[in-house]
Amino acid sequence: MNNMSLREKIGQLIVTGFPEAEPSEEWLRFIADYRIGNIILFSHNVENKEQLQSLCAQLREAIEARTGFPPLISIDQEGGRVTRLPADATNVPGAAAIAATGRPEHAYAAGRLTARELSALGINFNLAPVLDINNNKRNPVINVRSYGDSAEAVEEFALPMLKGLQDGGVLASLKHFPGHGDTTVDSHLGLPMIEKTLAELEALELKPFVRAIAEGAEAVMTAHILFPALEPARVPATMSREIVTGLLKGKLGFEGLVVSDCLEMDAIRKEYGTAEGAVNALKAGVHLLFISHTPELVRAAVERIERAVQDGELPMSVIDEAVEKVQYYKQKYASRGGSASELAVVGSSAHRRSAEAMSLESVCLVNGELETLGATAADTIFIGSLPYRPDQASSRVKGGLSFPGWMEDAFGAAALTIGIDPTDEEIAQAVDQSGGYDRVVVGLVNGQDHPGQLALVRRLAAAGIRVTAVSLGKPYDLEALDAEVCSLAAFEYTPLVLESLRRILSGEAEPTGRPTLRLERM
Repeated sequence: MNNMSLREKIGQLIVTGFPEAEPSEEWLRFIADYRIGNIILFSHNVENKEQLQSLCAQLREAIEARTGFPPLISIDQEGGRVTRLPADATNVPGAAAIAATGRPEHAYAAGRLTARELSALGINFNLAPVLDINNNKRNPVINVRSYGDSAEAVEEFALPMLKGLQDGGVLASLKHFPGHGDTTVDSHLGLPMIEKTLAELEALELKPFVRAIAEGAEAVMTAHILFPALEPARVPATMSREIVTGLLKGKLGFEGLVVSDCLEMDAIRKEYGTAEGAVNALKAGVHLLFISHTPELVRAAVERIERAVQDGELPMSVIDEAVEKVQYYKQKYASRGGSASELAVVGSSAHRRSAEAMSLESVCLVNGELETLGATAADTIFIGSLPYRPDQASSRVKGGLSFPGWMEDAFGAAALTIGIDPTDEEIAQAVDQSGGYDRVVVGLVNGQDHPGQLALVRRLAAAGIRVTAVSLGKPYDLEALDAEVCSLAAFEYTPLVLESLRRILSGEAEPTGRPTLRLERM
């Protein structure tokens, strides 16, 4: 490290990405010029497992040639609605779904098989598991990404997920410290605030982090949230020395890698500026800075950090300590890439069977009595909207996925696709069309945010039509429905869960899950 220039050191502390399936020559020159040492991958970088493994090998070779060190190649592979791996890999259910199975061993298996596939592909850093406690039902960005609304539920399932990832050979990051569960603002789009005292946080939000640190967590991601009772200056946790160094490293004794959430999120970029956020995150005690998308912002951040060091604003010792920490974890996790012989494990039949079992056991009967349809259902109409991206953390929606279309094909039934928030006129038309069928199955996609969906279910029930409602997102939608309406919670809108619903609706399997995101009516 003593032979490294300042720019080379700073480059080791930056993680960035690119917008296509292959890096451009211009982007590779940018990486070389700014000595960027680490990568984050998103769905837009991924086509299939062969391409992804080849891409990771290319990135590894390019960065090692330009910096002298292998990269940390990171990804958000939580499961459920936050998955980046291709369809020919194994994408496990999300946190709320796995917790609903009641089986912590599923959480361990999800972590272990995910890590094995990531490692085989050449990815060495998974930005998971989520340790946030979703104790605010209006949370727009965490909700089903959480294992529950109590510390006990989150600890019961997040810790086995963490252990599975580590046992599978990848670096794993807890997120989002000190807790993103009790917010009504998405930090991708604004700056949330949690006005809890340290004692209140210790009684709830911090508990899973304390347990995970005690059990060997190696990386923690900070939240872009204001905690005024902990940090008197108006800066979020990512930029707060009181929270990062004082609380996380000091009081909680964390000695591992501290990483920022993306500094391009509006909570930082609009409120403080990405470059200023980067400098202040380093001052706070963060080691690794995510600037995930925009080369111009990476350039600005690198040059601003350089000036801060040269002007004496930021001690060189802070840079050196962060570089040393990053290189320690590179040596542990980035010393090897995936090989061609390992590719067979990605999307293997054993892994897919495991994910299918998790998904099937996650579906919950929340209200009413389920009337199964049998193998065919010509007397049934399926109604629902197409999937959409509810927040910036979720994966981009891929074309072709449709709840009503899927069930139409599966059961030989009728199908009606509606808008995400149907108008009174659309609702009236749907009710009229449904009158010719014995029963209706409605797929809800975050109906709290799109109340026309909930109004449709109420109108169908009021018209005397037998209706089953299935939540394909936040299960809190089901609280708004009459207790007589048969209601299923499925937590996510993925091919995996649609197949589970087919089996349950047909009578092949029963809904055995119990939600850890508690609903008022059970």
